[in-house]
Amino acid sequence: MIKLVNVNKFFGDLHVLKDVNLEVAEGEKLVIIGPSGSGKSTTVRCMNFLEEPTSGHVYINGKEITSKNKTKIVRDNISMVFQQFNLYPHLTVLKNLTLAPMKLHHKSKAEAEELAYHYLDVVGLRDKAHVYPSTLSGGQQQRIAIARALCAQTKIILFDEPTSALDPETIQEVLDVMIKLAKENITMVVVTHEMGFARQVADRVVFMHRGEIIEEGTPEHFFVNPQNERVRQFLGKIIR
Repeated sequence: MIKLVNVNKFFGDLHVLKDVNLEVAEGEKLVIIGPSGSGKSTTVRCMNFLEEPTSGHVYINGKEITSKNKTKIVRDNISMVFQQFNLYPHLTVLKNLTLAPMKLHHKSKAEAEELAYHYLDVVGLRDKAHVYPSTLSGGQQQRIAIARALCAQTKIILFDEPTSALDPETIQEVLDVMIKLAKENITMVVVTHEMGFARQVADRVVFMHRGEIIEEGTPEHFFVNPQNERVRQFLGKIIR
């Protein structure tokens, strides 16, 4: 579903991604971990051309993304959940969820609302349909953001550190929704520092350091016997 070939990304003189090669199979749950500044978020943002690679190639569902076709390919295949929710504050929850299905996918208002209520049920927030995002907790807002991504009905959802802006008490409610989603046939790429989630949900874990993938494998491999010394140092500090 996703293929990165020799992807490099520069921000000015800063070489953020260095010949990244990565494939994600249909339905796979891929978790990307690593220290801050290692290129995790940039890798995910290159997958949907929110960041255009300086060089290299990105393929989605067998088609290469270019600056000319990126809007259609991304719209047809990929949704994204951000760190900061990015909900429209002047729209109710229901209108946040129905906007894209109506404007981009030409669904009727009734169809879009039926879809929205279905996914509000999935994330456990049907009763919040008519309130504004500012009245919700951070965890609730992120669950609404996940419901919005689901309303697009794409085959791929990218998650860029979806719990990093949350209060510790609300992190688990978001992770619980993501764990539920992982049982569906959705291709998920998740940048996270939540190692318990990675261990429970991931089919494969990728570790990034200084813009490169330095180790990948199953959760069992990573959390039992990682081979790279930098990986062992990182996991030793965050897993007690």
